[in-house]
Amino acid sequence: MTSAPYKLYLPQEELPQAWYNLRADMPVKPAPLLNPQTKQPLSRDEMTPVFVEATVDQELDDNKAYFDIPGPVMDYYRTFRPSPLCRAYALEKELDTPAKIYYKFEGNNTSGSHKLNSAAAVAYYAKQQGLDGLATETGAGQWGTALSMASAFFGLDLRVFMVKLSAEQKPYRRAVMETYGATVTASPSITTEIGRSILAKDPDCKGSLGCAISEAIEYALTQNKTRYALGSMLNSVLLHQSVIGLESRQAMEMLGETPDIVIGCAGGGSNLGGLICAYMRDKLQGKPAPRFIAVEPENCPSLTRGRFAYDYGDTGHMTPLVKMYTLGGDFMPPSDHAGGLRYHGMSPIVSQLYYDGYLDEARAVAQSRVFEAACRFARVETILPAPESAHAICAAIDEAIRCRESGQSKTILFGLTGTGNYDLAAYSSYKAGTMIDNRPSDELIGQGLATLPSMD
Repeated sequence: MTSAPYKLYLPQEELPQAWYNLRADMPVKPAPLLNPQTKQPLSRDEMTPVFVEATVDQELDDNKAYFDIPGPVMDYYRTFRPSPLCRAYALEKELDTPAKIYYKFEGNNTSGSHKLNSAAAVAYYAKQQGLDGLATETGAGQWGTALSMASAFFGLDLRVFMVKLSAEQKPYRRAVMETYGATVTASPSITTEIGRSILAKDPDCKGSLGCAISEAIEYALTQNKTRYALGSMLNSVLLHQSVIGLESRQAMEMLGETPDIVIGCAGGGSNLGGLICAYMRDKLQGKPAPRFIAVEPENCPSLTRGRFAYDYGDTGHMTPLVKMYTLGGDFMPPSDHAGGLRYHGMSPIVSQLYYDGYLDEARAVAQSRVFEAACRFARVETILPAPESAHAICAAIDEAIRCRESGQSKTILFGLTGTGNYDLAAYSSYKAGTMIDNRPSDELIGQGLATLPSMD
């Protein structure tokens, strides 16, 4: 007999009506974005030529706790939200653990991930501003797919620069984006000056999110009535992703549950920040709160081996300076299958929370362990998880095993950010025994950190 449903959907009328801005409750706010030439905080006027105006206003507001979700965005949300909160009974049995394991599943839409939460918002605001199109980057392809869906819905053109490694591994991701009308370019490419300069140095470069961001920004700045849209890291993106945590808390409360541990995968920080926000608010306000764990790939370990410092958000040094945990804007991670987590830096919000001790722990996990956990989960829970999501699954399994060994019963909540239906090359590599764990050497990490800008 089960004590709770396998899947719980909030009633549509219970959908959050406003996004929660975690910065409003942070005692130490994230450091401001800086103009790289003057080293002074960026003004709104300096940001709006690059970004959509409404998202700039959200980006710069550290004090407003809630932003109403516009009606057209709510209408779009209702086509794929609320997402289910699931109890992993079969995984609990497989692990023989006294722990209760829940996951918030964000893969019930064509993009297969949580990225549509922010894509819907930025596309709506762009259309309201009177823009014709957007330009963006994508790693694993979820963000590019999500923004192509939202752009098609709101009537915008879209140019996507996709990390070359992911474009080669996931040709059908590209096909989906193109189905929705997006133009997709593997990055680094010969279509931008930055792309050409990277390829001149390394003709075989497989790219990174930092590289793709540079190309997308350069392209946006050369087009009339086009702006750049970033799919992770920015304060405004974490704001939009707060629906994950707000829904999770409501659903858990309906079940009479409070998590002891909350786990999220960590690349740029959007999923992690969105998932933890509703419970992190308790901790920031001095109330009892869960233990928060961020899980990142061993080959791109910004939290566990990076430095908390101002850095560029891209390889081509076109972005503002961002204070965050970073491996250096020029850091090019070794190839692996965690495409959406291959970013050299971490969200300023998540970085500040980690630096101040509110985010309890960061772990870096090798990809063979990640895929071992992914396969174990898939066999019993029926969902094939994205490699990014499987980082959180790996940590959740580890915590559940600790409960079994200690005899403690804890409630674990993790974010299942999306599906791995386009990641079969990675699963095939794991099953064939050809998957290699790449851990950057101290020398490689040091080379990346050596590129941090001088703040003198």
